[in-house]
Amino acid sequence: MLTWQKVELHAVMEKLKGWIGLSRPPFHTVGILPFLLGSYLAWKLEGIFNNTVFSLGIIAVILVMLSTYHAGEYFDHEEDKISKQLFPSRFAGGSGVIPAGTLSRQVPLWTSIITFMLASVIGITLQFYYQTGPYTLLLGCLGAFPGFFYSTRPIRLVDKGYGEIFIGFCYGWLPVASGFYIQLGYIHPIIHWLGLPIGFTIFNVILLNEFHDFIADTSTGKKNLLVRLGKKNGVIVYISISVLAWMTVTLSVMAGVSTKALYFYLPVLVISVVLTVMMLQKMYENPKTLEIMCGLNILVNLGTTTTYILAYM
Repeated sequence: MLTWQKVELHAVMEKLKGWIGLSRPPFHTVGILPFLLGSYLAWKLEGIFNNTVFSLGIIAVILVMLSTYHAGEYFDHEEDKISKQLFPSRFAGGSGVIPAGTLSRQVPLWTSIITFMLASVIGITLQFYYQTGPYTLLLGCLGAFPGFFYSTRPIRLVDKGYGEIFIGFCYGWLPVASGFYIQLGYIHPIIHWLGLPIGFTIFNVILLNEFHDFIADTSTGKKNLLVRLGKKNGVIVYISISVLAWMTVTLSVMAGVSTKALYFYLPVLVISVVLTVMMLQKMYENPKTLEIMCGLNILVNLGTTTTYILAYM
C-alpha cells in the first residue's frame, strides 16, 4: 500500500510539474514588470493607487500571457517537438511538456480559451464596475487578441511576418500604458517614450529565440520573421533594433525622464553591446552559446524596464 501511495504521489507531482512547466512562470516577468512600471508611475505622478484595480489588472495580464503561451504550446506542437530533439533550450521550442507526454496536447488548447475568457471577465469588471475608463476593454483586447492569435490558426500572426511587431507592442507600450490608464483614466505622454525601448528589447527577445528554432521552423513551413529574412538579415535587424533601443532610452530622458535613468541603464547597455558583438561574430551558431545569449537578452529587456522604475524612485 505504501509503495502504491508513493507511485500515486509521484504521478501527482509529475502532473503538477507539467502544469507549472506549461505555464512558464519566469516568462511572465516580461509582461508583469512593465505593468508594474505603469502602475507605479500613476502613483508617482498623481499620488493615486487603487489596490483592487491593480490586483485585478495583474491577474488579467497573467491570464492573457497564459492564454498566449498555452495556445502556442498547442499550435506550435510539431516545430517545438523537432526543436527540443535537436537543441533543447529553456528559452525556445516551447516548454517541452506536451512533446514529453506529461500532459495531453488538448490541455493547452482548452486552458488558452478558458484563460482568455477569464481575462475578458476581468476587463469588463474593471471598466463597468470599477469605472477605470472607457478604453479599458480596448486596451485589454489589444493585448489579448494578438496574444491568443499569435500562434492560433487560422489567423496565426507568427506566420504573417509581422507577428513579432505585435509582441513588441503587447509587451512594450501596452502593459505600461494599461497599468497607468486603469488607475487614472488617461495616458501620460511620457508613457510613449518608456514603451519604445521596452518594446524594442522584447522584439529582440522573440527574434533571437527564433534563431534557436530556425531549423525546426523551416522544416515545418513556419514562416516567422526570421525564416522569411534568413539568419544574415536577421542579425542586421537585431542589431538595428538594439541601436534603436539605446537611442530611445536617451530620447526618453530628453522627453522628461530623470537623468538617473542613464546611470541605471549603463550595465544594461553593456550587456546589449556585448550581445551585438556576439551576433556579429555569429556566436549564435553554437546552441549552448545561443542559450546564454537568449538569457542575457531577456535580462536586457527586464533591465530596461527596471531602469525606469529605479529612475522614478
